[in-house]
Amino acid sequence: MDQKIEIILVDEQDNQIGTMEKMGAHQKGLLHRCFSIFIFNSQGEMLLQKRAVSKYHSGGLWTNACCSHPRVGEVLQKAAEERLFEEMGIRCELKEVFSFTYQAQVGDLTEHEFDHVFIGTFDGETVINPEEADGYKWIGLEQLKTDIENYPETYTEWFKIIFERAIDEVSP
Repeated sequence: MDQKIEIILVDEQDNQIGTMEKMGAHQKGLLHRCFSIFIFNSQGEMLLQKRAVSKYHSGGLWTNACCSHPRVGEVLQKAAEERLFEEMGIRCELKEVFSFTYQAQVGDLTEHEFDHVFIGTFDGETVINPEEADGYKWIGLEQLKTDIENYPETYTEWFKIIFERAIDEVSP
């Protein structure tokens, strides 16, 4: 993964106010645009990605199917679709269901993000990119909730923040 990519700095209303190299934005804790994708199968299970240990933060932790930053000039929806395919080999329809801001310390970096949350349904083959993920699994929501409560240290900070709200979006 190219650590030199420029990401989009935003204000609290998600208006672009500038750009900055990704690592610098995380070191300074500046608010920037990102997206998180939650994928469910027809059995109601959620797809989790185990982040590659080589990632610059949160390596080896479980998280939602895909998290990334739209690049300067990219349309958000298209960026989400492309990154999901790049990381997990998945093509499916994605729907943005909510957005929110959060701030969390991850090692010596600060995640301060305006996060657009997408959901999709997929039942095909998953092909992970080893630069992005060390593994994946499908898991039932009750089992996942219990696992997060018992082993919170094995999940990314942002995933723990948005998990409940994301599953509310797909619950009848």
